[in-house]
Amino acid sequence: MQAFSQLLDSLIYTRSRNAKLDLIGAYLKAAPDPDRGWALAALTGDLSLPAVQPSIIRALVSQRVDPVLFGLSYDYVGDLAETAALIWPGADMPDAAPPRLSEVVNELQLLTRAQAPVVMTRLLDRLDANARFALLKLATGGMRVGVSARLAKTAFAEAFALDADDVEEVWHAVAPPYTALFAWAEGTGPRPSPEDAPVFRPFMLAHPLEDRDVDLTDYAAEWKWDGIRVQLVHVGGETRLYSRAGDDITRSFPDVAESYQTPGVVDGELLVRGDVQGGEAASFNALQQRLGRKTVSSAMLSDFPAFVRLYDILFDGPEDLRPQPWTERRIRLETFMSRLDRDRFDLSPLVDVPDFSALEELRLGARDAAIEGLMLKRRDSPYISGRRVGLWYKWKRDPLVADCVMMYAQRGHGKRSSYYSDYTFGCWTENGELLPVGKAYSGFTDEELMMLDRFVRNNTVARFGPVREVEKTLVLEVAFDSIHASKRHKSGLAMRFPRINRIRTDKPAAEADRIETLRRMVR
Repeated sequence: MQAFSQLLDSLIYTRSRNAKLDLIGAYLKAAPDPDRGWALAALTGDLSLPAVQPSIIRALVSQRVDPVLFGLSYDYVGDLAETAALIWPGADMPDAAPPRLSEVVNELQLLTRAQAPVVMTRLLDRLDANARFALLKLATGGMRVGVSARLAKTAFAEAFALDADDVEEVWHAVAPPYTALFAWAEGTGPRPSPEDAPVFRPFMLAHPLEDRDVDLTDYAAEWKWDGIRVQLVHVGGETRLYSRAGDDITRSFPDVAESYQTPGVVDGELLVRGDVQGGEAASFNALQQRLGRKTVSSAMLSDFPAFVRLYDILFDGPEDLRPQPWTERRIRLETFMSRLDRDRFDLSPLVDVPDFSALEELRLGARDAAIEGLMLKRRDSPYISGRRVGLWYKWKRDPLVADCVMMYAQRGHGKRSSYYSDYTFGCWTENGELLPVGKAYSGFTDEELMMLDRFVRNNTVARFGPVREVEKTLVLEVAFDSIHASKRHKSGLAMRFPRINRIRTDKPAAEADRIETLRRMVR
């Protein structure tokens, strides 16, 4: 546990990507099994310990520390795990050796929520402040140490001189603590095989189109649909539906999974039908009604019927088509489509244009509820995981913008835990009431973050737990991809991917946009 806590501490204070890779790699080579496997699972988000909830941690600390002192400390530090680790008084246990990481994980995996307080108290008493921080991050699942799953996998690959794409290929064929994966990496075991199981394969991704120095005759154009990218896998009589991150979302979309019974692996966009009679795709807001649900009611299935618009095919039965050029895979996909349920699957159509001028005109006019922009795919490109320059490009439509007024702020996470970096903003009704229309935590520089944090601290008018209400005087120009009607929000609107585009210190709050202006942007 001590070595793992030292790794997390070093990662938090390390900015360099290469330095992070070296730190993780050194730990993975030095730590024993299964400790290193559980550490890798924690860094990649593959470790789930649901018995320990943040509310339990708050309650435990409040039993040992004056609740007012804890509240003030938490408000200052901004991170629950860090606050609890620092303020926990511990116990006089001189003979209690710190537990191994695997010991901690094994114990926490078997916990019920009723048992969690007793076990967590005993573990916290056996650890110093750094190890307590690691324990709490591990138990609550909120690592936030500046390491993505991809970076951790890359560190593993580099540490053992493996190809990162090959690691991605076999990753989902093994489970934590990845004993077989480490055996393969160290040459003491075979390469794990994903062939006979419905496992996730890494997606091929696109680079943003930043110039027009590409020959359109070498590329096929198609719409970039505004749903979520998914992969459908049917192997050995089992079907799985995976998100772009590799999360299994089959239970959230049983209607799609049950309709996909043809052996193979396809890549597409998960959408919801708007007009069931016409069969057109609805906005992303409609799809959101079903995202993240563990169980889906019959009413939800009826009101928001899901379908997949197919882009590509990776496997046709057991045959791996990824090495073949896009043109060949497209032909195979069209043939494969004939075996699928047409109510649940269709083919993303190609866009036939003579030149970039015509393509740009199409992109600028693409304000359909389910269209996010355009894709360019090199006709001779194989299907390769990750982003490769020159093969696929995405050309998103220009964002919409609106001038909004900051209303509330919250502290961020990780490196931003000491700053108010999450901002809720609103627009005016015709009666002069300010209603929230969105929330953003990106788009600004570090210098602008300092300025915004200072504004929140100097202009707080009320506190609601971690939320600060501020004076309604600062205008933020907000960029967003689209806006949709929403019954879940008081304003009746929901923004798609809002981010801070500009801080309008030059504009009076009274001149910010009105709700009616945003309603006219709804498609």
